[in-house]
Amino acid sequence: MKFLHSADWQLGKPYGRFDPDVRAALTEARFDAIDTLGRTAAEQGLGHVVVAGDIFDTEGPEDRTIVQAISRMSRHACRWWLLPGNHDFARNGGLWDRIRQRAGERIIVLSEPAPHEVEPGVWLLPAPLVHRHNLEDPTDLFDTMETPGARLRIGLAHGSIRDFGSRGETKNQIAPDRAKRSGLDYLALGDWHGTIKIDARTWYSGTPETDRFQRDDPGHALLVDIEADREPVVTPIRTGRFQWLVRNWTVNDQASFDAECDQLIAAIDPPNTLVQLTLAGITSLSDRIAMTGRLENDVEHRLRLLDIRADDLVGRPSEEDLASLAVEGMLGAAAAKLTARIESGGPEAPVAKRALERLFVEYSREDAA
Repeated sequence: MKFLHSADWQLGKPYGRFDPDVRAALTEARFDAIDTLGRTAAEQGLGHVVVAGDIFDTEGPEDRTIVQAISRMSRHACRWWLLPGNHDFARNGGLWDRIRQRAGERIIVLSEPAPHEVEPGVWLLPAPLVHRHNLEDPTDLFDTMETPGARLRIGLAHGSIRDFGSRGETKNQIAPDRAKRSGLDYLALGDWHGTIKIDARTWYSGTPETDRFQRDDPGHALLVDIEADREPVVTPIRTGRFQWLVRNWTVNDQASFDAECDQLIAAIDPPNTLVQLTLAGITSLSDRIAMTGRLENDVEHRLRLLDIRADDLVGRPSEEDLASLAVEGMLGAAAAKLTARIESGGPEAPVAKRALERLFVEYSREDAA
């Protein structure tokens, strides 16, 4: 049997720290990922997509979020098996009852820990979360789930294996040997947002659309090919539109900085890339101004988002810079005093550096005008 394994759609995620146009694009991309999964299932001839929790970002999403999700799934011929996770846990009268009222027969909510025979002899064993944090292993029930005539047993769960720390929901701990312990041919997991192989039969698919600055890879789903008495064949398939990159550059002149910019732009799809860029180094004030100018007036406009962190890029005035300020008399005297404060060190030196840079910037602007 072949099927798609996905998780952590987190539909309705607010992206509150971004500007409205970026928020809108990121929100829409998460819905578009559903269509990508549906098209992939059709192209691969798959009848099932299993989603291992956190389909929604909260247990109380807006009606529009629910309707969008259902309408996107409904236009594809595959069956969608949806497991409540820690963000959208199952509770009476809650989200999943709202889903059932609108969903057709191809969308199945797995809010009860009861096995389903999805094809003759192929059983799906769900471990839905009924609270945001569960102290017990939610997959313990797999040991006692009866699957008569089973030729394949597929587990579906949401939680953390071992020590994923703060990036995983550590209160929903799952035994690392759960697949072997419960006689599973495959264990499809959600919670971790990157694709991870725990063992041959246990995988995290990760989110289909990356949502944070933690990894360069865009989102994926897993094409799973299983049959009795052999290890599964698991193939990651790209589903994500956006790429989130973290870059740390040490630059000492404009030429090296321009080379870094050119290399970055050439290696990515700029409109679908978000970059968190940290700059460090010591350069002339004029070069620093030119560098930040290129970022703000060129690179930032090419990318979906550019988050610049340049506190560690220190601009020092060159002799030519100081000479240009000295021409103006009072400006030159101010520059000399600030330079002396910088060279003497102490708690006022960082403030003096910023003041000198501002002085040079304002003088350069007036000179250009």
